[in-house]
Amino acid sequence: MPTKLKRKFDMILAREQRMARFVALQAIRPKPFSVWEVMIPVIFILGFMRSREQREIFAQNLMFTKRMALDAAYEMLSKNQTKEMVMGGIAAKTQDLLSTIPDGLYSEAIRQKQMNEMDLLVDHYCRLMDADGSDYAALVGSTYPTPNDLAAFLDSLGDAERAVTQAARETLGSQTDDEKAERIEKAVDQFRQQEIEAIYSRHT
Repeated sequence: MPTKLKRKFDMILAREQRMARFVALQAIRPKPFSVWEVMIPVIFILGFMRSREQREIFAQNLMFTKRMALDAAYEMLSKNQTKEMVMGGIAAKTQDLLSTIPDGLYSEAIRQKQMNEMDLLVDHYCRLMDADGSDYAALVGSTYPTPNDLAAFLDSLGDAERAVTQAARETLGSQTDDEKAERIEKAVDQFRQQEIEAIYSRHT
């Protein structure tokens, strides 16, 4: 396993996990504690742990397309596979999900929009892992020389992500939690804007 490539993979993965946890924190709002939870410590602790577990599960769900695309990009670079090969693998995995997820919660429309998102992500991750840099910010700065360059990519990615959300809305119908979907989009935009400012302020 190429050590330098794996180090970059880990940097990118850690960043995506940070964003997923940030979004989960914004999207899943804590419910007020009951008087019993305040008075009886063990109940408070159990309730707190359940809340943390919900956010962690939510964050892992947000990571679904990111992790699949990142693994595919790593396969391309470490095993000299073509993009067509790794995207074929992604297509097969997501196709399998259609038959295993019950109650119409996953649809071909969602899958196709996710494929578009992951197509963008595979290219993005390959560029980052090909770049020079000792940390994630340096990889991004090397790949996207100006904040406008990064913002242009993130706008395209955001459009692809919103298309996935819209497909999910159409699939789930009345089961859709529109308020939570809006909180997710706002949190993603906030995280990315703050990240752009932090990365490029290093060079001003």
